[in-house]
Amino acid sequence: MKVISKLLAQLPGRFAAELGIDLNAGPEARQKWFLAAIFYGARISGGLAARTYRVFAARGIYTPQAILEQGWDNLVVFLDEGGYTRYDFKTATKLLKVMGTLTEQYEGSLERLHQVAADYDDLERRIQALAPGVGPATANIFLRELRGIWAKAAPPLGELAQLAAEHLKLLAGLTPREALGALEEHWRRQPVMGKDFADLEAALVRLGRDYCRKPPARGCPMRVYCGRE
Repeated sequence: MKVISKLLAQLPGRFAAELGIDLNAGPEARQKWFLAAIFYGARISGGLAARTYRVFAARGIYTPQAILEQGWDNLVVFLDEGGYTRYDFKTATKLLKVMGTLTEQYEGSLERLHQVAADYDDLERRIQALAPGVGPATANIFLRELRGIWAKAAPPLGELAQLAAEHLKLLAGLTPREALGALEEHWRRQPVMGKDFADLEAALVRLGRDYCRKPPARGCPMRVYCGRE
């Protein structure tokens, strides 16, 4: 559909790609994205989450070993440098717990975690069980961009993406699972060269976050397609 190609021309796709992370490149790239997803999962702006990730990435601090070696005090310094000041103490504690559990239970490997998970529900549960504060939002952010890369990464369509798709008249009156299937069918009928379904999903999340959950705005790049107008 024209609306899909227009959306992907107006808004970026995967958040990981925006950070320079190619999720197809292997385990190291997915470990980087996991760290970024933890930052995106907090109630701060996407800009601050991205900035904080770049502070860590610039120092090569994204593996469980590297984060554990820094200790709590250094992690707080890096979080503050990224602008994560409101949640710095809590997030430093969470990072140490997440990476400690990943090391103890999965040999420090997200790939191992995925391998032992029985299915999507178990995969989501295991990610959330890494530490208190790793909730459904963080798991969804992380796993939706691995759709098509990890076999068990199959989360339902998120609330923001579904809201945006409904405003664009791509979906109507469906459960999140039904909505995902319907949106995938739209994509199969009209894919966009150089993009994949995860890019569409991410673009819808951006549209939902920045425009659809607010009153109709003249600055919305998809205003002409919006069913609210």
